[in-house]
Amino acid sequence: MTTQEHNPRRNAEAKAATQTDQAMLHDLRMHQIELETQNEELRRAHVELDATRARYFDLYDLAPVGYCTLSAKGLILQSNLTAATLLGVVRKSLILQPISRFILQADRGLYFQHHNDLIKSGESQSCELRVVKNNGTAFWVHLVSTLPQDNQGVPEHRIMLIDVSYRKQMEAAVQAKNDELQDAKHVADIANQAKSDFLSSMSHELRTPLNSILGFAQLLEAGSPPPTVTQQARIEQILKAGWYLLELVNEILDLSVIESGRVPVDMESVDLAAVMRECQAMVASLAQNSAIAVHYPTCLQSIYVLADYRHLKQVLINLLSNAIKYNRTNGSVEVSCCDGTNGRIRISVRDTGEGLSAQKLAHLFQPFNRLGQETGTIKGTGIGLVVSKRLVELMGGTIDANSTEGVGSVFWIELDMAASPPASAQAGALSGGALSHTPEQAVVAPRTVLCVEDNPANLELIQDLIAPRTDMRLLTATDGPSGIALARAQQPDLILMDINLPGISGFEALKILQQDPATRRIPVLALSANAMSGDIEKGLAAGFYRYITKPIQINNFMAVLDQALEYAREKSQGNLQ
Repeated sequence: MTTQEHNPRRNAEAKAATQTDQAMLHDLRMHQIELETQNEELRRAHVELDATRARYFDLYDLAPVGYCTLSAKGLILQSNLTAATLLGVVRKSLILQPISRFILQADRGLYFQHHNDLIKSGESQSCELRVVKNNGTAFWVHLVSTLPQDNQGVPEHRIMLIDVSYRKQMEAAVQAKNDELQDAKHVADIANQAKSDFLSSMSHELRTPLNSILGFAQLLEAGSPPPTVTQQARIEQILKAGWYLLELVNEILDLSVIESGRVPVDMESVDLAAVMRECQAMVASLAQNSAIAVHYPTCLQSIYVLADYRHLKQVLINLLSNAIKYNRTNGSVEVSCCDGTNGRIRISVRDTGEGLSAQKLAHLFQPFNRLGQETGTIKGTGIGLVVSKRLVELMGGTIDANSTEGVGSVFWIELDMAASPPASAQAGALSGGALSHTPEQAVVAPRTVLCVEDNPANLELIQDLIAPRTDMRLLTATDGPSGIALARAQQPDLILMDINLPGISGFEALKILQQDPATRRIPVLALSANAMSGDIEKGLAAGFYRYITKPIQINNFMAVLDQALEYAREKSQGNLQ
């Protein structure tokens, strides 16, 4: 083959080689571009990873709580800066330190129990204990332990330490304040009890001689032959002073009980007409003696208020008595009833007295403030309105007054309206569960009354009261045991029992009588100078038929005696259970 024949082939081969080289070069350039792109992506990912790692470590290290990873033996493998700061050490010095080293010795038992509960349950556990800094200072932490798994599925013990020292300090301060308040309350309770005991004792000590003074004065007043005009005037002075002293004692006791917060309030639907009738009867004598005309509303039928019946009556009697006492000669008092505010009923008592200035009205409900009447001829304590105000507020009502000097004053109370009670309840309220009785005119044999009383004067008073009654026979005893023995032997129809007796009290004597089948049927009346509301409630709850407080009003006392004897008679005949 000639040289000319070989050249075209070589040229073709060279051209093909060149094309192959160019293709390979292109491929290499493309790979290079891809690698450069991938390298750039890797570089960016690395930068992002570094940034993420930095953020993670910032969050981890600078977190407001301490983090530690522990070995199975409780050695610290890793911690954040906060944990090191809490413990007061450099972070690297924590590595391979037992975490228990930083637990207060007294709380290590709690920590080990906490750790055991974590291992047994595998669930997150938490507790609060004291940790000790490197300088020996102890502080409170809230410890949380978990057991998450690492990449190989091996559990890691991680703990979180939250400083709760401030909260503990606040809790301790609150507890200290609560203890202080509790101590103060205890002291106040003791003081209140001492005050109540003193007032109860004072009441008893005053009522006991008052019972003799007022009792014998009433006997003298009703005696035969009747007293002379001069004697009658002197007796009236004794009675007036005695009843005033009793009123003073009662008002002081009322105020004390109210201020102590121990006043029982029995809210019910109260018939305004019924309570007004009672008040009218109770102040009629005072109004007549003072020559004051009292006008009552005639449209009270079917008006009911939400109140405590006894407290409402006490308030109205106080307002009526004041309106009569502080009125002018031949003046008048007008009681009215109208709609008040917010659907309430307003009861007003208007007088024609001297009236009060604005300055005096501002001090109207202050204890013992008689608003300039201290030097006057009208006796008073300055307590009645204070007691009335507290009672009205306890019943959810309001009380106030308007006055014009030279014209008179209007005192009013407002109470919530109430629905009419069921007919059966009204009938029960009217009957009161009491027996209606007129003493028997013809008696086959006297009824026997046993009086157990240790005070000679009080015992003599009872003897003088019963002596004119031919239908009664009186037995006496001066202490509980002899009274019980006499009751068993004589089987009286009725027993009058003093409470403060030598040896055993009237309550103990009553219990013994109630437990004896021979005497349990005999009604027992308490006759005591213990006149606090709690004393009366305690007596009735113990089983006394009635609780009569000293000093006695003779007519009321004899009426209760007749009622009790009638009760005993019907009970003995089987008419009562």
